[in-house]
Amino acid sequence: MTDKTALTPRTHTTPPARFSHGVKKGNILQVAGQVGFLPAEEGKPPTPAGPGLREQTLQTLANVKAILEEGGAGWDDVMMIRVYLTDVAHFAEFNGIYDAYFGEQDLTQPPAARTTVYVGLPAGLLIEIDALAVLG
Repeated sequence: MTDKTALTPRTHTTPPARFSHGVKKGNILQVAGQVGFLPAEEGKPPTPAGPGLREQTLQTLANVKAILEEGGAGWDDVMMIRVYLTDVAHFAEFNGIYDAYFGEQDLTQPPAARTTVYVGLPAGLLIEIDALAVLG
């Protein structure tokens, strides 16, 4: 049986409850929902990247990528991305940011499947993203 390993990059704080930022078992890597918090600073609470959708989206994607890399994966290994937006009106703007970001990632494989849903998040947060990667 393959062990399950918790993934916490140095850019992330310890989760606030009993969950992992990411877990890897065999060739499967699941990234927990990430938000647009700036990289962790010792002794300071997490801080959003900014008030706008662009800043938060780019930081959220950077946080997902950090966990993927911690587990030995990259965007080409991602099979599914789930996006949680707080406002339906952000959908078109988000798609533009998303397309530009992945256009700069030098993907060699087809893009991941994606689902977008609308949710409530803590005050000030506009977006959350999780991802499922399969390595090898």
